[in-house]
Amino acid sequence: MTAGKTLFARNGYEQTSTAAIARDAGTSESQLVRYFEGKAGLLDAIFNESWKSINEKVEQIESNSSGREAVLEILSLLIEGLATDQELARLFLFEERRMRGSQDVVISNGFSRFAHLLRQVIQRGQKDGTFRHEFDEAALASALMGAAEGMIRERITAERAGRGTPFSESEIRNVFTAMVEAL
Repeated sequence: MTAGKTLFARNGYEQTSTAAIARDAGTSESQLVRYFEGKAGLLDAIFNESWKSINEKVEQIESNSSGREAVLEILSLLIEGLATDQELARLFLFEERRMRGSQDVVISNGFSRFAHLLRQVIQRGQKDGTFRHEFDEAALASALMGAAEGMIRERITAERAGRGTPFSESEIRNVFTAMVEAL
């Protein structure tokens, strides 16, 4: 999984061969296929394992905090996790929800769980009055995730292109906080 994560992050899913993954992992392609049923299974396992730790932290966010506070805590967890692990950030932001092979969009169970937890927190915020009721929680969750992902993706893209960091993690938090406060 470590070799796959590194190569997928560096080269992208489509450009990474099972032979290269096996070589870097010090094993054979047949072992990769045996354990993960191929490249797609390996990527899915990487996503699910990575989302598992994030989702466990999200599940531990205090239920006595307001929905708004919980959403901001979730963003902080995501920013911190992606800032700490650049390879994971690249995979989440550039490979997580792309079409593969049969043109189907493959979404990991871990990401689906994260999106479900976020919708639950938004519903809690609608009940406690910290979010307005006229927004559908799925639409609001999608908009918030898209904004957070977009800002983090822009940072990574600028850094990879050698343009430096366009804004800091605290600026991402500040913008996101202002957006959440408006809701």
